[in-house]
Amino acid sequence: MSWLRAVVRFFDQKIGLHRLGIILSVVIIAIAAVVLYRKLHNINISKVLTAMATVEYRDVVISAMFVLLAYFTLTFYDLFALRAIGRKDVPYRVAALAGFTSYSIGHNVGASVFTGGAVRYRIYSAWGIDAIEVANICFIAGLTFWLGNLTVLGFGFAYHPQAASHIDQLPLWLNRALGIAALMVLAGYIAWVWRTPRIIGRQNWQVQLPNGPLTLLQIAIGIVDLSCCAMAMYVLVPNEPHMQFVDIAVIFITATLLGFASHSPGGLGVFDAAMLIALWEYDAEELLAGLLIFRLLYYIMPFTVALVVLGIRELKMHFFGRRNVVDK
Repeated sequence: MSWLRAVVRFFDQKIGLHRLGIILSVVIIAIAAVVLYRKLHNINISKVLTAMATVEYRDVVISAMFVLLAYFTLTFYDLFALRAIGRKDVPYRVAALAGFTSYSIGHNVGASVFTGGAVRYRIYSAWGIDAIEVANICFIAGLTFWLGNLTVLGFGFAYHPQAASHIDQLPLWLNRALGIAALMVLAGYIAWVWRTPRIIGRQNWQVQLPNGPLTLLQIAIGIVDLSCCAMAMYVLVPNEPHMQFVDIAVIFITATLLGFASHSPGGLGVFDAAMLIALWEYDAEELLAGLLIFRLLYYIMPFTVALVVLGIRELKMHFFGRRNVVDK
């Protein structure tokens, strides 16, 4: 861990992590814009609409069910984080409300660290949770997300490097080596936190990391969430040519992380460009139809529901008072 801190400190001092993040986001978005133009400038819009209309309702319903399961799993990100910081008094319904609304809004607005944190603070403050505790919740929930991603992509890259090569264009041996390295880092982290309490941060902000068994639970939550999301997408891709679920899962999660790194709302453009590049074997119009339906199910509909739920909550608090409305 000392060498990792040294690398982070070097970039922070020489370049600035904030500036580096902005540069990375701009580069990713610019590349995605070029790719999308090349892929879509000859696209037939009427064929896309026809392809959307011909997608079987059964597939849309199945995909929607997996989206519901994914968002249900997201609620346990917050519940786990609350229990990890010792706030066992906060019931599941509050964790579910905060988890669902923060992720639904964060996914669509972008900069989810800030937007999700603001939504969480608005909800948790009614339960006496201060800004530092909300920051801890956001950190642990984010850690659950990244541990799940590291696990799934580590195994995916190591077991099936061909899928990763569709996006990063790297040799199979290098992708497999990256997957093994990711799993080694993961194993090292689990060993590091297994028994001895590990506290990170500075004097004005510190958080105790979950121990080894709890970290395994974090990983399990992340894996279930990502598997449901990938399955929701897998159901919507064209039937021909047939691809295994593991291929779609690795490609989907990699594309999602690229969209997340770009900080564009919902990974818009970046996620889609990565999917179009990696799944080039499919008919472009049919694949784009599946991507649009997935966006409707995973982004637009939950975002709408989250806004309605938060709006109703705010109205109840305005008319009945904050003390009388504690997310019943």
